[in-house]
This record gives sequence, C-alpha cells and structure tokens, in this order.
Amino acid sequence: MVKKIIFLGGKQIGVACLQHVLEMHNAQKVILQGVLSNTRVANANQESVASLAIKNNITVFTNLEALPETDILYSVQYHEILKASHILKAKLALNLHMAPLPEYRGCNQFSFAILDNATIFGTTIHKIDTRIDHGDIAFEKRFAIPEKCWIEDLYKLTYDASVELFKESFENILANKINFTTQQSLELERGTQLHFRKEIDEIKKIDLHWDKEKINRHIRATFMPGFEPPYCIVDNEKKYFTKESVHA
Repeated sequence: MVKKIIFLGGKQIGVACLQHVLEMHNAQKVILQGVLSNTRVANANQESVASLAIKNNITVFTNLEALPETDILYSVQYHEILKASHILKAKLALNLHMAPLPEYRGCNQFSFAILDNATIFGTTIHKIDTRIDHGDIAFEKRFAIPEKCWIEDLYKLTYDASVELFKESFENILANKINFTTQQSLELERGTQLHFRKEIDEIKKIDLHWDKEKINRHIRATFMPGFEPPYCIVDNEKKYFTKESVHA
C-alpha cells in the first residue's frame, strides 16, 4: 500500500528534502497529503517550502491543528515544537536534525561544536517525541570537522550530508526497514547537550581578556553572513569582528 506523508519544513534544507518527496509523489511511491511551513526565506528570490508545494498543486496547511491523520509525519527544520496530539496523528513521526545526537540537541549546534573543539559532526534522523531532539535514532551520517573550521563551512558540510541522508534513507523508511537506537543508550559514550536559540547572543560577546585562541574560536563559531557578527564592548559601544580579525 502506498503510504501517505505530511511534510513539515522550512529553510533551504526543507526545500531540498521536499523536492525529493515530490519526486517520490510524482512516481506514485508516496501520497504527499500536504505541507506545513512558514514563509520565511533568506531572500525574496529563493524558493520556500510553501511556494514549492503550491507550484506542484500540493495542499499547504495553515497550522498543526489542521493536519489530518497520516502514515508518516516528517519534519525538516520546522519551526514549532510538536505536542503529543500532533505526533499521534501519524503512525510514524520523524525529524531530520542537522547535528549528531545525542551530543547536540536544540539550536546553535554548529557554533557549540566549534567552541567545543569537536572533531566529529554529523546529521541525524530520529523519532519525534515531546522532548527536543530526544527520540530514538533511525539513521545518521557522521564526518570529520576540518581543522580551524568556520560555522559557514560546517553548515555547508552538514547541509550536504543531510540531503544525502534524507534521500538514502527514504525508501527504507517507506519499507519500515529501520533499526531504532535509543539516545539514552548513547549518552554515556557520546555525551549530550541541549542548547536554545537565545544562547547565540551570549557566545557572540567576546571578552578581550581571553587568550587569542579562544577569541578566534568564538569568531569562527559565530561569524555567519547575514547575521549580526561577534562583537566586544568598548566604551559602552559594540565593536564588531570580521573574518579578517582571526588573521590579525
């Protein structure tokens, strides 16, 4: 029986993954019942999850309460936390988290990996439960972090690995060929952290009394084009750092 799927997503990673679901839908391997997203994109010329769905005559739901029952609920960078009532609408609810689990749950995972001097990063598909990035791991892909890596580069590596993992695992998900691993069983070996969006403001604030290596690491971890740069406070005024600051 062809499985029904609802796609929750955002950002460009959501667009890339939805494109694959649409290909499977057009090949009649799944029935894409609809999508739920927000309308935010990096610039007006970029495709969004919602615009891609509309272009392909796919229903765009207005909120989580409007979702019908389905076989698979799949979240890729969706911006809201799902409640139990939403999760229970699906026989299987999955999330693509662009970080290794259980090491980096929540937000700002790229920044904290660089601050931690981590050598390994990755991306994970896991079951959705009512806690943040907490459910059993279904599939994962890991890779080495290059030396002196910048957040922009780590994001790009993770983006590419995430799209690959989404595509590689999709037919196994449809066929129920999944060997779940509880995150709790990995916490002692791998460690675990949970970070929130607001923490980025604190780690962008650089203390000039830190040693040069720590300052450079915070710059590499928080300097992302399109966002407020890392900074220090001099005479009650923000002084921003640039990429060139690391080589000064």
